[in-house]
Amino acid sequence: MTTPPFPAPTSAELAVVSAQLGRPARGVVGIAARCACGNPTVVATTPRLPDGTPFPTFYYLTHPAATAAMSTLEATQVMPELAALLADDEETAAAYLAAHEAYLADRTQFGEVPEIDGISAGGMPTRVKCLHALAGHALAAGPGVNPIGDAALARSSWSPEVCRCEDPGAALREAAASPE
Repeated sequence: MTTPPFPAPTSAELAVVSAQLGRPARGVVGIAARCACGNPTVVATTPRLPDGTPFPTFYYLTHPAATAAMSTLEATQVMPELAALLADDEETAAAYLAAHEAYLADRTQFGEVPEIDGISAGGMPTRVKCLHALAGHALAAGPGVNPIGDAALARSSWSPEVCRCEDPGAALREAAASPE
């Protein structure tokens, strides 16, 4: 778990993230969660991308196996079941609202963008819209902060404790080899 402020990402970390995404990484301000091997799993992204686009998804899930696992859950209709928790359990709903507020507080440290004011990610605080965003927040914030993200991770076939990277440890290995 890493919370803001983050150390600036290294060129090796950005290279791994770009490879994970299959495109250049944009607006990354830090690595918010890592795979067991040290590669990035979740990045923290500026609320306004370098091209000026507002970007509400501060915690962005990048690990291919993690994103595939969340896609599988979404395809198997888990989201309505998780959304029912918000309607049926006051404690879960209150924790989800608190997660939304924590998310906004973390993102605000990197700038305020009027176009996305009050908007976090994943449907928070009242809906379950994107398990990728909710799992990313749960991984970055740690267990117990985002109950829906935690539930999605618990139900998924992926674990941050088991490396499934194409090049395990690449971000740390390359960073250790290059003087910064």
